[in-house]
Amino acid sequence: MAKQSTTFALTFVALFALAFVFLAGVDALPEPLGSQSPSQKVQGLGSPQPDHFAQDSASAELPVRIVAKSIGLDKTIANPSSTDVEVLDAALQGGTVRYPTSARLGEEGTVLIFGHSSYLPIVRNQNYKAFNGIQKLKAGETVSVYSGAAEYRYTVTGVRLANATEDVIELPATGKFLTLVTCDSFGKKTDRFVVTAKFEGAYTL
Repeated sequence: MAKQSTTFALTFVALFALAFVFLAGVDALPEPLGSQSPSQKVQGLGSPQPDHFAQDSASAELPVRIVAKSIGLDKTIANPSSTDVEVLDAALQGGTVRYPTSARLGEEGTVLIFGHSSYLPIVRNQNYKAFNGIQKLKAGETVSVYSGAAEYRYTVTGVRLANATEDVIELPATGKFLTLVTCDSFGKKTDRFVVTAKFEGAYTL
């Protein structure tokens, strides 16, 4: 009887080992507890994100144009990857600029777009007047931001003058919002207008 029990145990162990090797070979072993899928992480950060973030990121798009018909605004949007002040200031000379670490279209968070404003009588580069008049936007009016494939419509919720001593502009991370800011330079503290708007819908072009 003891011999039979020993034979059975050895056979069981051998079969278990063979099954383990086979599952490992076809990459079918279960994941250890506590492991995270790549979709739960933001590139460059280690903290897990809500499931909806991964879904939003898959459809997120870079903005290429901004239009506000009520004030005659129609400008291109640059998307530099660097937050270096000189890089951002150079990009502003070609139009408006999405701040690199702000949300993209379709993502949870706030899309932050800067543009120059100037009321000098003679301005050679008209992009220095890109955001002239955004302070005339009124609550309820529409601002459209375009990707290459869709129009994202936002409704203005507020316009204010931020004074030169204000360091922080609040950018909600929950929900979908748009913030427009006028500036003389990314590197200077100056009075600037801030327009806030909430997302209303996206429409395929």
